[in-house]
Amino acid sequence: MAKAKKQGNPLERQEVSGIERLGLRVSSMINHPVAQIQRWVTIHRLDTDGDREWEEVMGLLSETDGIDMTFNDDESVTLRWEASAEEDRPVEVYEPVGEPAPF
Repeated sequence: MAKAKKQGNPLERQEVSGIERLGLRVSSMINHPVAQIQRWVTIHRLDTDGDREWEEVMGLLSETDGIDMTFNDDESVTLRWEASAEEDRPVEVYEPVGEPAPF
């Protein structure tokens, strides 16, 4: 008889690299509703953020158009951005023409 192939445990934990973890944290902070309203966020460097990971993520952010970066004295970074053209356009209100619905 053929031996069954050993399959990994489906609940096996996937390790996330340091750069992925930092990238996810920064992305989550930028996309937070409060940050989107105020159009700025301050990212604090944690003890678990390695030099290489921090430099790589900050480098990627600095290359992103429309983001203004301010490096603070406490090793945090404040990101500021302008509203996109899509956010600035006026809201269109649909007003039906004719008689209102009978219900």
